[in-house]
Amino acid sequence: MARHGESEFSVVGRTNGDPAVACPLTENGRQEARRLGEMLAMGNFDLCVVSEFQRAQETADLALDGRDVPRLVSPDFNDIRFGDFEGDQLTEYRAWAHAHGPDVHAPGGGDSRAETVRRYIRGYRMILGRPERRILLVAHGLPVRYILDADNGRDPAAAVAQVPYAEPFQLDGTELAAAVDRLEAWAASPHWAVGG
Repeated sequence: MARHGESEFSVVGRTNGDPAVACPLTENGRQEARRLGEMLAMGNFDLCVVSEFQRAQETADLALDGRDVPRLVSPDFNDIRFGDFEGDQLTEYRAWAHAHGPDVHAPGGGDSRAETVRRYIRGYRMILGRPERRILLVAHGLPVRYILDADNGRDPAAAVAQVPYAEPFQLDGTELAAAVDRLEAWAASPHWAVGG
């Protein structure tokens, strides 16, 4: 799994949780996506799952350039919807999010973090149920961060560490299933850990 490369919004710290809004990669992001392809050159992927966002699909296109890997677009891996914070500085959304519980929806029709985790769980369960043996997911920081943290025994927190752009992380099916189970247990009664 990998986060997309640097995008035109992320380089200036702006939010984009609406896949209908154009947000391509920067030139640096395109170079990152090509480097991702070099890092994945020895992997024979049976399927590539991407979100509906331009930046994720462009990253996958560049990373898998010249390779015949089927694509599956899954809205379950879309970035969080920011509501009234859409298009604003990410720091403003993060300050709001850190001050509110995981079940609180962002004002203006945005997602709650708990409902976003539940959506990612659904997406990962879909991947686990697929017949393909090796699957590449190219999506966003949150779905990658939440599953990596769960794999390392950590529940979702009010503030999480950023995932580097276009860097591959690997989990086998057993590790992924255990991480998804942990997220599912948290999502049944979402709360922030003390100090999280």
